[in-house]
Amino acid sequence: MLTATQGKALIKLARKSIEGVFSKKKPEYGKEKKSFSRKQGVFVTLLKMPGRELRGCVGFPYPVKPLADAVADAAKTAAFSDGRFPPVEEKELKRIMIEISVLTEPELFEAEHHELPNLIKTGKDGLIVQFSGFSGLLLPQVATEQKWSSLEFLRGTCIKAGLPAETWLNPACRVYRFQAQIFDEK
Repeated sequence: MLTATQGKALIKLARKSIEGVFSKKKPEYGKEKKSFSRKQGVFVTLLKMPGRELRGCVGFPYPVKPLADAVADAAKTAAFSDGRFPPVEEKELKRIMIEISVLTEPELFEAEHHELPNLIKTGKDGLIVQFSGFSGLLLPQVATEQKWSSLEFLRGTCIKAGLPAETWLNPACRVYRFQAQIFDEK
């Protein structure tokens, strides 16, 4: 578990990473790199204020990079390379709130597929669905924001993967869960 102070440092790191693209200066991450050298999964979400309208969301579901590097890379990618949105413009930065979700390692559900809705804790678990070369991920907060049941959350994750909503019932479908510690700018 990270502290609130560490969460603020991650938010600052994400913002400096985005601002560094505009200033053409490589941001200094010395202290953050040492503090966040453990590999962890992370997602950086950009929200346009007011209203919390999604402006970009990119991350690493698995612990493949040290947390500092993962946050910096995900922040820049969310701002400039999320294919669902045009790149963030410098004048937008003051209206964008950054949210960081630091993830636990995803774990495969080892249960009969029809039992999954009873095992998912909406608002706590995030989901990953993998089937036939397709993959979709939804962060835990999505179910809460959408007021979804666990069944709706499973279906939504399948749809996010570009699959039919009931694919999670297929025995060849792999469903993972993870949790996230969430930090945002306020």
